[in-house]
Amino acid sequence: MQIVIKPSGVFISVYDDAFDYGNFGRPQIRRVSRVEPDDSGHWIADLSIIDGPTLGPFDKRSEALEAELEYVNAMLAEESYELQMTSY
Repeated sequence: MQIVIKPSGVFISVYDDAFDYGNFGRPQIRRVSRVEPDDSGHWIADLSIIDGPTLGPFDKRSEALEAELEYVNAMLAEESYELQMTSY
């Protein structure tokens, strides 16, 4: 699990049930992507919520989820990363 702590004290991570976010105050949990099947039965990871790309198509949902997680973790690793949410 990767956690980014901002100078303001805010931390950002990909949600994980094993981590007790409540120990650090009131969490704000937001969706940053969608993994959905397309019309041909392949899987797409749509990261447009954070102004990201659409990844895929993938044959398996697990492949789309893996690509989604890899992309989000790479964004978190960037020092200049700021969470930009668009309406959805």
